[in-house]
Amino acid sequence: MNKGIKFVFLLFFAAMILAGLLLIHPFGDLDNSDMDDYYIQNGQTELGANNIVTTIVFDYRGFDTLGEATVLFGTAVGVLTIFRGVGR
Repeated sequence: MNKGIKFVFLLFFAAMILAGLLLIHPFGDLDNSDMDDYYIQNGQTELGANNIVTTIVFDYRGFDTLGEATVLFGTAVGVLTIFRGVGR
């Protein structure tokens, strides 16, 4: 690659990083979310769990949690498969 193309890629990458930093949600600045209020008000009555975090993770977001577990399992199997062949 010539230096001009590398410089353009560097400028593009720097612009994306800068845009991400400028547009990021400020830490500690709370948004008013109706979904949060719904979880807090209806979590125990709908699902019968006293721990609201467990209710959200396993009941309301169950498919998302299952997807994350599947990705982690697949990654672990892939890494073990790669390392198993390294010692041969």
